[in-house]
Amino acid sequence: MSIKTKIAAAALAALAVTGSMASTTTSAEAKQPAWVYGVGAGIATAAVVGSAIAATHDPYYHGYRRCGWVAQYNAFGQYVGRVRTCY
Repeated sequence: MSIKTKIAAAALAALAVTGSMASTTTSAEAKQPAWVYGVGAGIATAAVVGSAIAATHDPYYHGYRRCGWVAQYNAFGQYVGRVRTCY
């Protein structure tokens, strides 16, 4: 083991001991962190937006819909154009 590795190991050990002593000397408080409210609001917003998007689409009873272009004619049998239909 080189001298650099020994110094690095000793510094890491000293840092770990200092960190453990500093964390045990603080007073304990039982309260929720501030980000919990943000996560809850995000989940609630996602549920509302997701249900609104799902409500705008037709339900799929027999699998997915098939859509295509169909010719459209007027009362005299003349071609008017195409219209997109889904069945």
